[in-house]
Amino acid sequence: MPPALVVLTLALLLGIQPVTTDLYLPALPALTTGFGAPVAQAQLTLTALLLAFGLSQLVLGPLSDRFGRRPVLLWGLAAYVLAAVGAALAPSMALLIGWRTLQGAAMGASVMAARAIVRDLYQPADGARVMSRALTGLGVIACLCAPIGGLVSDLAGWRVALLVPALFGAVALGLVAWRFDESLARRDPQALQPATLVRTWATVLRHPTFLAFCALTTASYALLFTFLAASSFVFIQVLGLTKTQYGLVMLWNSLSYIGGTFVCRYWLARHGVRRSVARGAVLTLSGGLLMAGLAFAGIHSTAAIVGPLTLMMLGHGVHQPCGQSGAVGPFPQAAGAASALNGFVMMLAVFGVGGWLGTHLDGTVLPLTYGMGFWSVCVALLAWTVVQKHG
Repeated sequence: MPPALVVLTLALLLGIQPVTTDLYLPALPALTTGFGAPVAQAQLTLTALLLAFGLSQLVLGPLSDRFGRRPVLLWGLAAYVLAAVGAALAPSMALLIGWRTLQGAAMGASVMAARAIVRDLYQPADGARVMSRALTGLGVIACLCAPIGGLVSDLAGWRVALLVPALFGAVALGLVAWRFDESLARRDPQALQPATLVRTWATVLRHPTFLAFCALTTASYALLFTFLAASSFVFIQVLGLTKTQYGLVMLWNSLSYIGGTFVCRYWLARHGVRRSVARGAVLTLSGGLLMAGLAFAGIHSTAAIVGPLTLMMLGHGVHQPCGQSGAVGPFPQAAGAASALNGFVMMLAVFGVGGWLGTHLDGTVLPLTYGMGFWSVCVALLAWTVVQKHG
């Protein structure tokens, strides 16, 4: 496949995650009110999706090592489109959570396969650069998600906002069916045997490079998820922004992330993976401490959150490409399983974060600001210690 087609395919496969999580965020307060549901139950539409996303990868990763990336992608994307339509038509909050859970499980095929495809086609150092380009595409998609979600929700209601991901999934499915060639050179016929699975998972989980980069991506995504899960309530209900204004905040968030992916490629060419990660941690920690410090000082405003957030998203644009490619780098023959374990650990962590936020959102900015401050410290410690030693 031409390199441009590979990057485009990866961008769509990875971009399905912000389309699924970010696009409906402006509609989340209206959705909650429409069903007369408590905030904690509304949070389950996101956290249950992400838990299913993480768990499904444990199955889908070995399946892709056994049968190839293409069939897993085709079935997964088809199920995703079906689940998105079901979520848009759900008559109750319970059924909405159920459809969103299925949507998350199907989304696992797309994101897991994208990470594995990078390892199928590239060595780790080149893979980080390709992943950075694909994540730039993800950032562009994420830029559009919240503004489109806010606009669609305002003009047509939250149900239509939930239907938009089905259209995106159909486009990704069409591209994979039409142009994607199988990337796995040699299938593993024993990948699904229980003994082989246990050995593979044990090998991956014992590898210090995997553990270092998996921890980095987990802490970095937990930081982002803290913002995603709490931001609509904080900006709309606490700080009084309209849905359109909130969409612009999310747009800026995505633009900052895109900027981080460009910084990542610039640093990778000059400093390598370890030093790039260490530099990115300076941005992350500076933003986290500034945000938490302003909140502690009683400065509760949009600018006091968005300014430090910019620094953290620049760092996030460095840590995710390096971390995701680094986690699967040591496992060319088991990239699906390694990608799956990385994704599972990330989603297990954010499920815990979502559960905590669901019970601690208290009508102030503090759960968001203190939570992001905490995770920024975790990212910096990991980037400056275990990644430097084992990365």
